Amino acid sequence: MYLIVGLGNPEEEYGKTRHNMGFNVINKLSNKYRIEVNKKKFDGLCGDGMIEGEKVILLKPQTYMNLSGKSIIQVVNFYKIPLENIIVIYDDIDIEPGLIRIRKKGSSGSHNGMKSVIAELGSGEFMRVRVGIGKPKYDGDMINYVIGAVPEEEQKELENGVERAKEAVIEILRSGIDIAMNKFN
Repeated sequence: MYLIVGLGNPEEEYGKTRHNMGFNVINKLSNKYRIEVNKKKFDGLCGDGMIEGEKVILLKPQTYMNLSGKSIIQVVNFYKIPLENIIVIYDDIDIEPGLIRIRKKGSSGSHNGMKSVIAELGSGEFMRVRVGIGKPKYDGDMINYVIGAVPEEEQKELENGVERAKEAVIEILRSGIDIAMNKFN
């Protein structure tokens, strides 16, 4: 069983922001594989089903980004999911919009949601798919940049990144992370 987590903030208010790339990827996987992500459990919205012959749980923590780990650890403990079967999808300012990066493990960098995930899991030894959102023009504008409305001219590039991330997750489940990294990085 795999736990596939998209990081984001509650969609009613933040659905169209750069910080919700992880949720957007979960929504794409949910639609493609007809897995309803509507059960309110583990401080999140979740659903289970099959992707490429693998049993999966799709999770969108509802704790707000900076406490995402609190939701994830509940699922991990309940289902006894090993770290190597966790895939976390999230936005990354150090990657250009439309691009993604897959990693087997790593640190949180400057991402507060990932800081929470690593703190709760007690390890950075899990897979991650980072969706590029680029950097704001002005350094002091980071909060508005990640949770503010995305200008229409940028939406297509971000959507391309979300689509690539969805395909990357499918490839990880189908062929393994090494092949996915060679194909998408």
